[in-house]
Amino acid sequence: RRGLVAVVSTQCSGSSGINAEYGDQGGNSSVSAAIAAAPMAQSHITRQARRLYLGNIPFGTTEDAMTEFFNKQMKDCGLACAAGNPVIATQINFERNFAFLELRSVEETTNCLAFDGISFMGQTLKIRRPNDYKPLPAGQGGMSGGPGHIPGIVSTFVEETPNKLFIGSLPSHLNEDQVKELLTSFGMLKSFTLVKDSSTGESKGYAFCEYIDPKNAEQAIEGLNGMSLGEKKLIVNRAGANQKQTSASAVAGIPLPIQGMDLMSTLNEATEVLCLMNMITLDDLLDDDEYQEILEDVREECSKYGRVRNVVVPRPIEGQAVPGQGKIFCEFASPEDTKKAAGALAGRKFANRVVVTSYYNLEKFRKRDF
Repeated sequence: RRGLVAVVSTQCSGSSGINAEYGDQGGNSSVSAAIAAAPMAQSHITRQARRLYLGNIPFGTTEDAMTEFFNKQMKDCGLACAAGNPVIATQINFERNFAFLELRSVEETTNCLAFDGISFMGQTLKIRRPNDYKPLPAGQGGMSGGPGHIPGIVSTFVEETPNKLFIGSLPSHLNEDQVKELLTSFGMLKSFTLVKDSSTGESKGYAFCEYIDPKNAEQAIEGLNGMSLGEKKLIVNRAGANQKQTSASAVAGIPLPIQGMDLMSTLNEATEVLCLMNMITLDDLLDDDEYQEILEDVREECSKYGRVRNVVVPRPIEGQAVPGQGKIFCEFASPEDTKKAAGALAGRKFANRVVVTSYYNLEKFRKRDF
């Protein structure tokens, strides 16, 4: 908390000027009110720079509830530059499901951007400057630098930096939380966005992220790039000069070449076979007791979502290359059962590892073509 306040205080230039003007008045409430009102009573000139756009707001919320929520968050995180409430008004467009916050100062408006990605009533909020925003000159309340990072909040806006990562060839049924959980196994995220179709809201199969610690970016690339997700292979690299080419290929559903790896066709439609990944290790497969427990556990859990016909877990054989090692295949009686299981199991944890699911071709499964 102290470090955060120390960083943010450099942005609250208005509040230091207020204290210098009025002196240290202790708990004098009238002076506190003056501190909150005098320089914070911004003119119409600064109003444009004191408003923020809020997207993805939850249905059923009210303007008062949002105002109260952000005032509390600003105070709790030390982002308020003076006594009183930083947020002075909230306007909600209920038809289009977005809102505008108006704050009392330009500095606090910039500070409030740090809450981009915060959860409010179960929804992850997107906080942006309005389309008509124009930075003010320094003499009119403008300031250099952007909002700081608040621990525990993953921003929905991924900045263009050398540490921005592209994650492509994602199964379309994986949601934001499931992809984030996969990425956070390599470190804490600073920002993340899963790109979705604007008309349907469905994932386009690729995302962008940035880690708080830049070292985690390279670890994520090494650990995830080329990782098999059923009949796809994950593409993870730095988003840079080739970003447009990479993104376009991902949108078209065309896997990009990965050196030393055979590309596999993608399956978007549910089949009778569900492939479970990132659940087991080589040691689990070598131990007979562990192996039997895994078979029983998987059959029992999958039976909750439909009739299970077969469970196959390829095991290593000395002196032979066994395809499909590290994957678990579960055959259901119908694609509908498989779809139920995929939705319920994807993103769950097994032995502290995030489960990744994908549909698998029935004919290949029956031929043991893994």
